[in-house]
Amino acid sequence: MAAPERRGLGRGDRLVIATHNAGKLREIAALLSPFGLDLVSASALGLAEPAETGATFAENATLKALAAARAAGLPALADDSGIGFAALNGAPGVHTADWAILPDGSRDFGVAMALARARLGEPEDLRAWFTCCLALAWPDGVVETFEGRVDGHWVWPPRGRRGFGFDPMFVPQGERETFGEMEPARKDAISHRARAFALLAARLSKGAV
Repeated sequence: MAAPERRGLGRGDRLVIATHNAGKLREIAALLSPFGLDLVSASALGLAEPAETGATFAENATLKALAAARAAGLPALADDSGIGFAALNGAPGVHTADWAILPDGSRDFGVAMALARARLGEPEDLRAWFTCCLALAWPDGVVETFEGRVDGHWVWPPRGRRGFGFDPMFVPQGERETFGEMEPARKDAISHRARAFALLAARLSKGAV
């Protein structure tokens, strides 16, 4: 398969961040701040969220990025991320957000974490990991993806009010604090999203993606 066509993207260029999640938007904006891009969120543009029907993080990120790029007529960046538990054979994985859906359609990750804890039982294996895949898409369908992962273990009860999603339940390798307890700058330096962004940043630093 041919490599994706590389496109220029530099200071002042407008980029849609294809998310309606305020926590993700904050993290993504912080990670992109050195590049001087003109960022606008999908929610600010009133763009609909497409159904996440992919079987992998890359497929879901691509779906979201392409939908935003085509609707806005601008390059768009989307991420798909989630947690996996070794004792659950990697679940919830791409279904992480689904575990938080309430009957009224809203999401509550306190409910999601409680569901995970109930399903985990009392395993000997406490390993867990977060995965993030970024997809950068253009209105004509060109897409490139960048994937990062951070390993660690889960804790109960959840700790900390920072971050979002399953952050209060996850301690990365070599750390004592959960992502929910960490200062945002510390999390942004070591997270799965940061690792995916390091790959994207290498492209942006060259002036083309």
